[in-house]
Amino acid sequence: MDQAIPLDILRRRTRMRLASTLLVLGALCAAAWGLNRALRPSVSAADVVVAEVRRGNVDNTVGAAGVVIPVHEEVVASPGASRVAKVLAKPGQQVRAGDLLLELDDRDIRLALEALKEQLAQQDNRIATLKQELEQKRTQITSSLELLEIDLQAARATLERNEKLRSSGLVSGENLLTAQLNVKRTEIQLRQQRALLEATHRTTATNIAAADLQKAILQKQIAQQEQLLDRTRVRAPFGGMLTWLLEEEGASVAAGQLVARVSELNNYRVEATLSDFHARQLAPGQAVRVEQNGEVMAGTVHTILPEIQNGTIKLLVDLAQPRNPHLRNKMRVDVAVVTERRTNVLVVDGGPAFNGRGPQPAFVVRDGVARRTTLDLGAGDGKVVEVVAGAHAGDRVVVSDTADFKHRDSIRITN
Repeated sequence: MDQAIPLDILRRRTRMRLASTLLVLGALCAAAWGLNRALRPSVSAADVVVAEVRRGNVDNTVGAAGVVIPVHEEVVASPGASRVAKVLAKPGQQVRAGDLLLELDDRDIRLALEALKEQLAQQDNRIATLKQELEQKRTQITSSLELLEIDLQAARATLERNEKLRSSGLVSGENLLTAQLNVKRTEIQLRQQRALLEATHRTTATNIAAADLQKAILQKQIAQQEQLLDRTRVRAPFGGMLTWLLEEEGASVAAGQLVARVSELNNYRVEATLSDFHARQLAPGQAVRVEQNGEVMAGTVHTILPEIQNGTIKLLVDLAQPRNPHLRNKMRVDVAVVTERRTNVLVVDGGPAFNGRGPQPAFVVRDGVARRTTLDLGAGDGKVVEVVAGAHAGDRVVVSDTADFKHRDSIRITN
């Protein structure tokens, strides 16, 4: 005869079946979780950089490589072919206006200067001789004129007496004619002497003027040689830093060859070089950001050099603070020329995930999952980029390199 199963045994069996069921369900959940992990890869939050889309301002910039240069720099050239006789300074030292930097051999210039001075002395002697000769000739001719005037007076007196005697028949017609001819002859001699005096004066004055002109030419040549002689003692044109100097004593130098360069201290600008592809976007007066070791300095485009070399164009940038104490001559800096400025637009921090302007794939993070989407990017300044479409304010976007999962539609972000 069958007996009833005790109630505690039934309860125990029920609990065992329930535990088995829960165990099976747990195993199924674990398997599903593992399968999900296998099918949807993840990336650690420490391995990606996520930035938030926000409202802000952005400048479209063109990047360039820059070099700090002095605003005022002057070179000193050799006045002629020579050699370095003595070096008195060193590159890198501060100099004052007029400080002696080096001396060039001046023997040839001194010889030429002495020869010119000798020619000038000869010219002075010639001028003095011409003036003396003129004075002598003028004295001689003046004396002759005085004697001829006396002769003329005597001839006229004789003529007057003969004319009176002729009326009384005491003098013959021949004597009267002779007296008349003597007067005319003396008058002609007087005119000739006066003309000779004027001609002598003009001729001598012309010779003296020519000698004076030659003297003036020699004086200019002497002044030039003295300037050349003075320039053989190479001096600093103004106070600043001696950035370059021909230091080898005895070295030959050609006429016009650079022997020294002096730059103004603590007054700089930037020479920027960039691709000529951007030439049409550049214009004088554009804002510029100059960055060096994290410090950003403001500036403006001053000059765009017209020459293009090897596919690059150069421009000069004036700094708002040209005397910044951190600047050094020939220091390399990063330059960003602002070609366009946009305000109150959607922006996001820039990063390797973005490449230029226009539509491009990106990953927007929501609920711990980065989902692939398309962003339309606009202006960028290297720090932030404009989001024209594809995201809203508050969205979080992966801005680090996404090359490892760029072909996936989504990827989980784990802590």
